[in-house]
Amino acid sequence: MSRPKITPEEALAYHLDPRPGKYDIVPSKPMATQRDLSLAYSPGVAVPVQAIADRPETAYDYTVKGNTVAVVSNGTAILGLGNLGALASKPVMEGKAVLFKRFADVNAIDIELATEDPDEIIQAVKLMSPTFGGINLEDIKAPECFIIESRLKEICDIPVFHDDQHGTAVICAAGLINALELTGKKIQDVKIVLNGAGAAGIACLELLKSMGARHDNCIMCDTKGVIWQGRTEGMNQWKSAHAVKTEARTLEEAMVGADVFLGVSAKGAVTPEMVARMAENPVIFAMANPDPEITPEEAHAVRPDAIVATGRSDYPNQVNNVLGFPYLFRGALDIHARAINDEMKAACAQALAKLAREDVPDEVAMAYGRKLAFGRDYIIPTPFDPRLIHVIPPAVAKAGMDTGVARRPIIDLKAYEQSLKARMDPTASILQGIHARARQAQARMIFAEGDDPRVLRAAVAYQRAGLGKALVVGRDQDVREKLESVGLADAMRELEIVNAANTRHLDAYKDFLYSRLQRKGHDRQDIHRLAARDRHVFSALMLAHGHGDGLVTGATRKSAYVLSLINHVFDASAADGAVGVTALLHKGRIVLIADTLVQEWPEPEDLANIATAAARVARNLGLEPRVAFVSFSTFGYPVSERATKMHDAPRVLDGRRVDFEYEGEMTVDVALNPEIMAQYPFCRLTGPANILVVPARHSASISVKLMQEMAGATVIGPILTGVTKPIQICSVNSTVNDILNMAVMAACRVG
Repeated sequence: MSRPKITPEEALAYHLDPRPGKYDIVPSKPMATQRDLSLAYSPGVAVPVQAIADRPETAYDYTVKGNTVAVVSNGTAILGLGNLGALASKPVMEGKAVLFKRFADVNAIDIELATEDPDEIIQAVKLMSPTFGGINLEDIKAPECFIIESRLKEICDIPVFHDDQHGTAVICAAGLINALELTGKKIQDVKIVLNGAGAAGIACLELLKSMGARHDNCIMCDTKGVIWQGRTEGMNQWKSAHAVKTEARTLEEAMVGADVFLGVSAKGAVTPEMVARMAENPVIFAMANPDPEITPEEAHAVRPDAIVATGRSDYPNQVNNVLGFPYLFRGALDIHARAINDEMKAACAQALAKLAREDVPDEVAMAYGRKLAFGRDYIIPTPFDPRLIHVIPPAVAKAGMDTGVARRPIIDLKAYEQSLKARMDPTASILQGIHARARQAQARMIFAEGDDPRVLRAAVAYQRAGLGKALVVGRDQDVREKLESVGLADAMRELEIVNAANTRHLDAYKDFLYSRLQRKGHDRQDIHRLAARDRHVFSALMLAHGHGDGLVTGATRKSAYVLSLINHVFDASAADGAVGVTALLHKGRIVLIADTLVQEWPEPEDLANIATAAARVARNLGLEPRVAFVSFSTFGYPVSERATKMHDAPRVLDGRRVDFEYEGEMTVDVALNPEIMAQYPFCRLTGPANILVVPARHSASISVKLMQEMAGATVIGPILTGVTKPIQICSVNSTVNDILNMAVMAACRVG
């Protein structure tokens, strides 16, 4: 999976729109009435205040402490950028905060401290530690990071974890466990060479030694060569702890006969000649970012028997810290841990290694576009494996309980696993999956409205994300001016601009269109105007003739009007089986609403067809469909002629013996709320509905727009299904991201 090309303009726009930064803080309790406010603040707040004063441990019960982590940095070692200061580190720390939330549902607050004095940082974190359940130190340069973490572990009674050190170490250890299993070697016997004696390198060796690696088998190197006993140049107490008796003085000498190489240093630090002199079945973890010490291609050219891992997502076996820190903290927070110790880190590594050896779910393989199975190219789980959230934290929590750092042990680990599954936001993995499928498909996507800056930005993003080729319909001059206006002038060289004036296919398009419309009142002049002057028709003709693989349109005109134009080229009417399905993503749930585009007032047979089409879309998104025919009545009450068709539609499906769950008619709360649904024990749905079939298009439109405006739901759609070619019609108020999502839907043929 290649890395997308990101321009400075795109990166800045992402952090700026629709409002600055990457996260908001929202209340989790009602705040609407005077009573709500009295409970939230004075006088109601006095009760939990006194409870915590009497029993400090109840802070975990009455506040967010137990699910909140501080992400602390002073900006002295920002990614690969170096010391740029506390304020400049804020985008990175915000990013780390949202990763905590995305992967483990941990609230995280970024805190940037404007000092390089370790004592000041220690004092600041110590004073704020009552606020948090854990501290994640980030991007603090060595050796200060060692001093800060060590001292904070002594004085704080909550976990303190420097991810640059231990996060890398945990994932490295997980991969090494599996690599050694594949090569038939034992950790206590292998010769390990580490290059890069910074925070991450030292932590890697310390964790591996705690897991059984022998001190005299581990050689550490820095920019001055091997760290050997007796060396004085460039030494400190942390390096000295790993000095060994050896005749080797250079990395090249140390690599002779080595079983394992661990690199957290710099691009090109390892040569093919060094790899050639390693032991049989060498293990090479070249983890320098953004470019490894040696690429897998270079290593395999001289040693086909090598197992290679890097820090990059475009190579197999990515050592990615996001596999570790969210789940380590999740497990630690859930037992109210006093610390994250070596046993918990080792448990995390062992659990990750074990997970990689298990059968990979189809949805994960689908997301990555290839079969994933334990072996030399798959020794570490992928970051988007949905099992991580309920596999890793229980292992961490158990290790914490076994080693006595848990304030509140978990009694029922099985129930804990189930609760972790419920924390996962399915929408994120669904979107990740369809983007990965689109990247695999490499579709030539037609963007019909090349005069709109949003469409052009989406087209550029589509191509630069590696999703496929963007074909933009428009005039060269118009496209150039619009791209310049949004700071993407350089993209003109990348996009393919298509119009009636520069295509050699116009006559074929017109002949095709005339054959379809000649008996519908259109003469040759009409056909020319449609094919040569209407971009929607022209784009549809491109798609019909195979000059593109998918089409995205509708950002500049009303969807019903655009659909009527597309119907000149394709059979996309209700009578042809076309259906519009809109996906609503809100608070970790995804619900599909149909029909939102085609059928104005469907009858029972039509509603059954809509349900079947929506079920197909749901499965293409990775959902198991549960359909509810919704109305203002539930199972016949109140009686109304208006609700009759919603009552009859399930009976139509009964006769068809479809292979998905359905029920109705019912109100929306019955369909979506399991507690209310439980009041109807005869209901055939096994859980809340994820597809709502509505009585008419106007009610669908009202529902979608209400959720979008009042609840802030993310809207994808309407997804057009039932048409022979992938066509997706955006709404006129679509954002760049909305248009890109629709292009991805077309590329994946979700419809």
